Amino acid sequence: MMKVLASKLVDKLSKKKLKISFAESCTGGMLSSVITSVSGSSKIFDLGLITYSNKAKIDILKVPKKIINKYGAVSQECCLSMVKNLSKISKANISVSITGVAGPNGGTKLKPVGLVYIGIKKGNKIAIKKNVFKKKDRTSIQKSTVQISLKMINKII
Repeated sequence: MMKVLASKLVDKLSKKKLKISFAESCTGGMLSSVITSVSGSSKIFDLGLITYSNKAKIDILKVPKKIINKYGAVSQECCLSMVKNLSKISKANISVSITGVAGPNGGTKLKPVGLVYIGIKKGNKIAIKKNVFKKKDRTSIQKSTVQISLKMINKII
């Protein structure tokens, strides 16, 4: 399923001559990997950053420290800052940011395992989607996040 969605996306982006970039946290590069496994992805794939730590989000993506301190790395605010700043760094037509709690540990009552934010920016339009996955195993959360990201990107283009 993911492979089909990725192939469709690479094809669509190629036809429209659009570039895409990613800033991934809890997926650890899985979205970039799925896209780059498709032949022809070099035409559309600009940049993939794995900003796993708060330090990387602050130093590389320029997420303000006060956003992470106030809302946390797993928040709509952080996801928004990630996608906006990625867009400035990469200059790609479409930027995607992902931040969440993949588990099996690290969740809290307010931010349970399975909570993931996906941000997509195309031109001046930004969409942030909050997901709470029921299946609590790490791989399942990562794969579901990538699949939803691919569907969201396909819809936007």
